[in-house]
Amino acid sequence: MHWSPEVRYKLLLKINNAVIAQTNRGDLFQAVAKELRNHFTHDRLSINLYDPQTQSISYFANADGINPSAISTRSSRPLANGSITQMVIRSGQAVIIDDLNSYSDLSSIGSMIQADLKSTMAFPLTLRDRILGTIHFSFRRKPDHIYELTEVLADVSTQVAIAVENMLSYEHLSQINSNLIREKRYLLSNSNQPYLQDSFIYTSSSMIEIMNLIDRVADTEASILLTGETGTGKGYLARCIHNLSSRKENLFVKTNCPALSASLFESELFGHVKGAFTGAAAERIGRFELAHGGTIFLDEIGELPVNLQAKLLHVLQDRSFERVGDSRTRNIDFRIISATNKDINASIKAGQFRQDLFYRLNIFTIRVPPLRERVEDIEILVNNITSNESHEMNRPPPKYTSGALDLLKRYSWPGNVREMKNFVKRMVILRAGEEITKDDIKTEFQKTARPDETEDEINTLADAERAHIEKVLIQCRGALGGDNGSAKLLGIPRSTLQYRLKKLGINPRDYS
Repeated sequence: MHWSPEVRYKLLLKINNAVIAQTNRGDLFQAVAKELRNHFTHDRLSINLYDPQTQSISYFANADGINPSAISTRSSRPLANGSITQMVIRSGQAVIIDDLNSYSDLSSIGSMIQADLKSTMAFPLTLRDRILGTIHFSFRRKPDHIYELTEVLADVSTQVAIAVENMLSYEHLSQINSNLIREKRYLLSNSNQPYLQDSFIYTSSSMIEIMNLIDRVADTEASILLTGETGTGKGYLARCIHNLSSRKENLFVKTNCPALSASLFESELFGHVKGAFTGAAAERIGRFELAHGGTIFLDEIGELPVNLQAKLLHVLQDRSFERVGDSRTRNIDFRIISATNKDINASIKAGQFRQDLFYRLNIFTIRVPPLRERVEDIEILVNNITSNESHEMNRPPPKYTSGALDLLKRYSWPGNVREMKNFVKRMVILRAGEEITKDDIKTEFQKTARPDETEDEINTLADAERAHIEKVLIQCRGALGGDNGSAKLLGIPRSTLQYRLKKLGINPRDYS
């Protein structure tokens, strides 16, 4: 075929028109291959992508022609010494071999000879002095006018380089858009958990001490382990730490460890590439990648199975990971906060928690006390939650009598603040604008008692103060004052204790 300037121009124009509307690699590659076949015969066509950082190559798309199944996009591989691809990339020039049998010592020639190929032509895909990769044409019979064809294919390689770069840019922008959509979905899914630091109400000395500690450690990179019973507000405090840190402009990513199944653990935390496993129809960014520059919060870390703890430890040590199905290591910058309601030391002794992981998580441990240990906060919490829920529901707030509040203070709140919020919400719904008495509280507790909970147990919870004072009186043998007296042990003035004893009808002499 005579390659006049007009014929060359038409070929380049047709290639451009064929690829301009393609939005994935496979379709673009097949469009190029089909158009080239209309103008000359080739037996194999392939395009390599080159990564200068890792000195590796990968196929842009599955090869076309003889034995294409051996040439696929499944993985990258090191740039082999003595290969045709290496010669093209190192020199930046085309490599033309009209007789492959004369160069059988080259590393990439053997498989081509086995496929009954006789000649090959490889060209650099160069754009703005940057080599994107190589394009290879191979033949069972040496082409006629091979050197004239070389000039034509050099022009074709420039056109293909533009199309390949556009496709790579399109994929990169698509991935950025996909990541932004995922971040948006994550933020929207957590928008029902608003964080307002001013709404965290407390007056007890134990919580004041905790918040003072948080102020000191929040703006450091130290890992923090929050411990305490369910419903005490560990997640809220984790958000508080993040918002007081220099990372507050980036994401706070919460991960519920008990919800991580073994099969999805790595995909959820580290992400996966398209086709990594059955059902992986698209690339996915993991929780750690979302938390880059921010904070990842591992809630209920004590529930994570031991076999998964080792994988987590590796990421915490190296600050790097690979997505599932990908060999590329990704370095990440994150701050880790974890929480548990379990006794981790007991779990370590039982072989249920790795000691080395505990040391990674436990630079600072903050124990969040249950409500029964900070009785001073109960009334102010009830009033604050009532005000917030009433405003949210646009209903008048119920009013608690002093007797009702006194009973709420004596209740042990096994579900802590979470239980209190549920209780107050019910009161706002059922008793909006009404007065709530001590008897109303008792009735409500009876309605919401567990099926296995007896009335005696409910009364015991309501009378927790009496039981506690009686226990201390027994221990102190009825003594009220002095260094070894009940008032000292209870942490209250003797006059206050005497008032309580009179109100509860307790005679301290009965315990001497």
